[in-house]
Amino acid sequence: MGDARHHRARQGVVLGHQQWPADDIRVAWDIAQRHHLHKPVVEEPEYNLFHRRRVEVEYARLYRDTGLGLTTWSPLASGLLTGKYASGTVPDGSRAALKNYNWLRQQVTDPHRNQAVSELGRIAAELGATTAQLALAWCLSKPHVSSVITGASRPAQVIENMQAVDVAARLDPEMLARIEALTEPLAD
Repeated sequence: MGDARHHRARQGVVLGHQQWPADDIRVAWDIAQRHHLHKPVVEEPEYNLFHRRRVEVEYARLYRDTGLGLTTWSPLASGLLTGKYASGTVPDGSRAALKNYNWLRQQVTDPHRNQAVSELGRIAAELGATTAQLALAWCLSKPHVSSVITGASRPAQVIENMQAVDVAARLDPEMLARIEALTEPLAD
């Protein structure tokens, strides 16, 4: 970690890492423990209904062993979980329309994932929510998620995203199981 990082951690500027493998987090934690330095307390992984393995499997032992928390990003899977790609086309002006984003274009127009998003939209409607709110609420409902970085390009999206807190309060175990059954076969 080094003295500079320890100093920044002591100031509350640095609390963790981004996208580190579980083994690396554990090594950093153990070194900090041995040398009486500030230990990592949070990881910043990508986490959404289609990107789950690292958070749910790889990090599982860290929650128990170190008390690791998560500040997750891309809860809407680059817009896929908003439903805006459900037709299989990429709207002008979206990130997936950018010149060097073929990888993203392929991901968000995947017909199987978009079918799951359409079905998620029906569950969201049952809750009086949007598909985006449902996806954000799902992330918020996870016990090790401390916060969710939403990202928005318009003020209206920020307002819509914040309403996911109310939706999360209405997600019971049965509803969570329905949501996860739709996406688990398509998740990494």
